Amino acid sequence: MFSNKRVTLIVTGSIAVYKSAILVRDLIKQGNEVKVILTKAAAEFVTPLTFQTLSKQQVIVDEFQDYEVDKVLHIDIADHTDVTIVAPATANIIGKIANGIADDAASTVLLANHAPLFIVPTMNSNMLANPANQRNINQLEQDGVHVMDAATGFLAEGYEGKGRMPEPAEILAWIDQSLVPNQVLSGKSIIVTAGGTREPIDPVRYITNHSSGKMGFAIAQAAVQAGAKVALIAANTSIPVPAGVDFIPVETARDLEQAVTERFAMADGLVMAAAVADFGQQLSRIIKLKRPRIMII
Repeated sequence: MFSNKRVTLIVTGSIAVYKSAILVRDLIKQGNEVKVILTKAAAEFVTPLTFQTLSKQQVIVDEFQDYEVDKVLHIDIADHTDVTIVAPATANIIGKIANGIADDAASTVLLANHAPLFIVPTMNSNMLANPANQRNINQLEQDGVHVMDAATGFLAEGYEGKGRMPEPAEILAWIDQSLVPNQVLSGKSIIVTAGGTREPIDPVRYITNHSSGKMGFAIAQAAVQAGAKVALIAANTSIPVPAGVDFIPVETARDLEQAVTERFAMADGLVMAAAVADFGQQLSRIIKLKRPRIMII
């Protein structure tokens, strides 16, 4: 994970701003210095004091608030930034960046920005898909801005859709990939297997092993950081899934074989770190077996 960077985090008006507080904490834990700029809409959801407490830095809300008298606020911030992140990024701020509009503290800093810029679109799925918004996103990408794909899930409106703000760990992993200077696996497709398969005997019993999947997960994470597109096929794991992987959960050895076979022809590499059971029944019982007086294993 990147560290020792001067990060400017711009937070705009969305219910997802609570994730931005976690993002600040995680950035600081990695040794970065974080300057937070809130739009006035964002300050309706979370107070500046929250971010000031987390970042130990003055939080900017207004272009004309008290600042160092010998400096121009938006220029000074832009000139002392190594990485700029907008998360969550509403359709409003995306439109401003794409069209060079600078009418508040956040958009003025963004117009002066010359550091790598990372945008995390966060909004209702209908707003995200709006042609005007898509044109703005396309313009940003043409301008060399990094735009993260919005997550799909349960929205604030009460239904499933695309437009959720990804989790802070996913955002940081995505940024980290872009900041890594030598991505030796860029453009490659890698399959990684992990965990321990589980072979059913009956509805209650099964044959398995103690594999945690940690090694396979670490390999998958390293491959993502090296620029690869990673399919992580994992059997019966309970550890956090690395950000940026295509996660495919499986249970049995046959499930694992099928998942690998379906993807193998299109892959550039395969790392088999899963612990596959040595034995299994051809057919599992549909009812629990009664225990005999003498059990032979």
